[in-house]
Amino acid sequence: MTSVSSVLGFVAVPVVTTIGGSVVAARRPAGESVRNVVQHVAAGLVFAAASLELLPDLVNEHSKTGTVIGFVVGVALMLTLGRMSDHFETVGGQRAAIGVIVLIAFDVLLDGVLMGVAFSEQARQGRILTIALTFELAFLGLSVATAMQVAGASKRRIVGVTSGIAMTLPVGALLGIGPLAALPVTPFAAVLAFGTVALLYLVTEELLAEAHEVKDTPVATAMFFLGFLGILLVSLSSGGPN
Repeated sequence: MTSVSSVLGFVAVPVVTTIGGSVVAARRPAGESVRNVVQHVAAGLVFAAASLELLPDLVNEHSKTGTVIGFVVGVALMLTLGRMSDHFETVGGQRAAIGVIVLIAFDVLLDGVLMGVAFSEQARQGRILTIALTFELAFLGLSVATAMQVAGASKRRIVGVTSGIAMTLPVGALLGIGPLAALPVTPFAAVLAFGTVALLYLVTEELLAEAHEVKDTPVATAMFFLGFLGILLVSLSSGGPN
């Protein structure tokens, strides 16, 4: 198990990346082509992290009950959050905008929990998940900043809101490496299953779904596989999942 200070050091990487992305986007919003490429890369990285790191651990736990519970709860929660997000975006207005920000912050909190759980298992898994989530949160920083700028928010407010969202990541990581890591086999398997669902939902219903709202290019599509290959090579070079 990795020490708490080491985990927070790794968590700082995606946090700083998210804030940095918002600063850049607040000054110069990223174009559709740039966001499309980042989305595909992040999707490949996250999909590889889920399939190569979390699923083997889930199999090794040998808890069918925990796996089913985690998947059912994960799917139900992700679908609920997705419907709430769609509702807020349709309604519009300041309250709706606040609602979307709260949902995004909760999503990042879950990412932090997953990072903490991964580090509680093996430092290698935590590092690989850090790589994947860094790219995901870089896109998050770009997209939130761009959306807020279009809505007329000031640069200071854009960076402040994005920074607040990013800071939920270390909070989640502390939960993941602390109380959740000490759970018995069945509930721990449920947490892993829940995290796997959350990442798969992120790839299929958020990153790729939004990326396909604009016309794909062969380069952008290839970035998904490049991201997957990157995580695969990192996993192979570090001994692969146990």
